[in-house]
Amino acid sequence: MRDLSKYKGIIPAFYACYDEKGEISPERVRAFTRYFVKKGVKGVYVNGSSGECIYQGVEERKTVIENVMAEAKGKLTVINHVACNNTRDSVELARHSQQVGVDAIASIPPIYFHLPEYSIAGYWNAISAAAPELNFVIYNIPQLAGTALTMSLFHEMLKNPRVIAVKNSSMPTQDIQMFKADGIAARGEFLVFNGPDEQFVAGRAIGADGGIGGTYGVMPELFLKLNALIISGECERAMELQYDINAIIYQMCAGKGNMYAVAKEILRINENLDIGGVREPLENLHEEDKAIAAQAAEMIRKAQDKYL
Repeated sequence: MRDLSKYKGIIPAFYACYDEKGEISPERVRAFTRYFVKKGVKGVYVNGSSGECIYQGVEERKTVIENVMAEAKGKLTVINHVACNNTRDSVELARHSQQVGVDAIASIPPIYFHLPEYSIAGYWNAISAAAPELNFVIYNIPQLAGTALTMSLFHEMLKNPRVIAVKNSSMPTQDIQMFKADGIAARGEFLVFNGPDEQFVAGRAIGADGGIGGTYGVMPELFLKLNALIISGECERAMELQYDINAIIYQMCAGKGNMYAVAKEILRINENLDIGGVREPLENLHEEDKAIAAQAAEMIRKAQDKYL
C-alpha cells in the first residue's frame, strides 16, 4: 500500500501569480511557493480553481508547475490539477506532471457538455494512464463543474488503483462520509479532502483527512491551528476559531472584485507579497475593495493574536 500520510493535513490551493502585464510570473510563482514552505503547510494544490486554471493555456500551466516544483520538491507535497476541457490537453498536462515530479494529479470532470458516466470515467482514466507513476485525486465540485461525483461513478473509478482520494467541495458534508466509507471498504485506506473552507471542522469531524482550500493561502497559520485543535480534541475552541475564520471569508467575499483579487491584496498587506491581480473575466480589485481587504487583513492579524 502506498504511503498516504504525506497528503494528510493542510494543503492550500495555490493562487495564480501574474506580472504587471497579466502574464504568468515565474519569479512570483517561486516566491509564493517559498511562502508556503516557510509557513509549514503539508503541501500545495496547484492549477485548480484558485489558480484560475480555466482561464489559462496548457503552456502557462506547465510554467506554473515547473516553477512550483523548483522550490517545493522535497519540501511540500504537490498535487497538480491537470483537467482541461478536452482529453488531449489534460493528458499532456498529466505527462508533464510526472516529468517534473509532482506527487499526484487531480481533475474535475469535463464541463459544458453533460457526458454519461462512462465517458467521464474514460476521461479520468486516460489522464491517469498518462502518468502511471502518480496518484490520482478526483475533484468533486458540482456547483462549478456542473457534474457531481455519483456513487456509481466513484465505484467505477475505484477500479483504478492510482485513485487514492477525493477532493470534495460539494456542500453536504455527508458526501465526505460516503466517499470515505466506500473508499476504505474497497481499499483499506482512502483519503477525502474537505473542500468548503467554511465547513472545515464539520468535514474533519465526519472523516476528512485534511483540507484543500482557496482561502488557506491568506491565513495558513489559522488553518494549521484549526487542524491541530481538532487533532487534540479541543472541539469548542476549534468551533470558535472556525467561526472567526468564516467571518474573515465573508469579508473577503464582500467586495465587487473577485474573492481572489481581495485575497491577493491581503497578501500584499500582511505578507508584503505581490503576486499580481486576477485574469479577466474575473473582476480585479475595485477601489472600494481596498478597505474591505484591509479590514480582512486586520481580522486575520487579530485572529492570529487570539489563537496562536
